[in-house]
Amino acid sequence: MAMTTTSTQVSTPNAVLRTPPASPAAAAAYFSASLAFHADVSDVASSLAAGGDPGFVVLDSRSTASWDQGHVPGAVHLPTALIAEQAEQLLDKSVPVVTYCWGPGCNGATRAALALAQLGFQVKEMLGGFEYWVREGFAYETWEGGAKKDADPLTVPVDSDDCGC
Repeated sequence: MAMTTTSTQVSTPNAVLRTPPASPAAAAAYFSASLAFHADVSDVASSLAAGGDPGFVVLDSRSTASWDQGHVPGAVHLPTALIAEQAEQLLDKSVPVVTYCWGPGCNGATRAALALAQLGFQVKEMLGGFEYWVREGFAYETWEGGAKKDADPLTVPVDSDDCGC
């Protein structure tokens, strides 16, 4: 005699929807706040390339050896460990500061931004850091002079200056 069983399957949401999305109002507040705290490499580069005063200063918070290896042209070099003692002599509190460090795997720019904010500076963190500056094909300076690498097609469109976002 054949036995039949009936099972009740409980539907479990997939991993993406296990925690439901935020309400549209909460999402708008969160993403708006995120843009107040972050700038991306492309936006920083295009603002600097436009000429004139971009309205902000770029700060490289890495070590001298890292700075010498390569940095954003025109950036101010101020390692995070020296911010408390030197920021007020090097920076103007009325000018927003955009910090960067090595890249997405490093939180040095976040630590630098925190230190600057605690001193009363307006600050944003450049997402992607120096790694994405180079990967997106922007010119940079080293202790030996200027340098530039071809853009990585995994970070920017091959035949366009704009990703469209």
